[in-house]
Amino acid sequence: MHHLVYLHGFLSSPQSVKAQSTLTFVTKHYPNIKVYIPQIPGDLAKAVPLVENLIKTLPIDRTGFIGSSMGGFLATYCLEKYAAKASSANSSNHLASTHLPKAVLINPAVTPSALLADYIGQHTNPYTKEVFDVQERHINLLRQLYVETLEFPQRYKVLLQKGDETLDYTLASTKYSASCLHIEEAGNHSFVDYERHLPTIMQFLIAK
Repeated sequence: MHHLVYLHGFLSSPQSVKAQSTLTFVTKHYPNIKVYIPQIPGDLAKAVPLVENLIKTLPIDRTGFIGSSMGGFLATYCLEKYAAKASSANSSNHLASTHLPKAVLINPAVTPSALLADYIGQHTNPYTKEVFDVQERHINLLRQLYVETLEFPQRYKVLLQKGDETLDYTLASTKYSASCLHIEEAGNHSFVDYERHLPTIMQFLIAK
């Protein structure tokens, strides 16, 4: 893996604690890996093309993802879409599953369309001060991006904390039941002590 894409959550930013902890750790211990932490707009109609345009510039077989909350939902969409394309395009060459991307999800949103139904209206990103509206069309977009069945469940590592006050962790534990699951008692939505998991996160992502 030569490229790592970190996708932050709703109303977050590349300046968040987890994003910066990831950048610092990877820069120090894996200087050969380039980290990308795009500022994802609150307007999802702009956010999805931004993320996809970034991914299209990278070799998918040498790219990994870390996604937090809504970023976990987007990482799932991207992995499934681009891994399927890579697998299909290279089927004649018998592309090994070990050459497909991996993703680590941190308290991921499984069905954010249901969650955002309560967020319709105007919001301000506390980091960037971006003002944007959540509209019904954004919820419909999330429904379109939802991956019903994971084709590559073994390519995920999912970190959950039962104390998540925003998302029901059981939704993710069910969705990713065939993936590498790590579930902790207590904690919260930000995932307490995320930094101590960075060594195992990177080991998972770089392993074939």
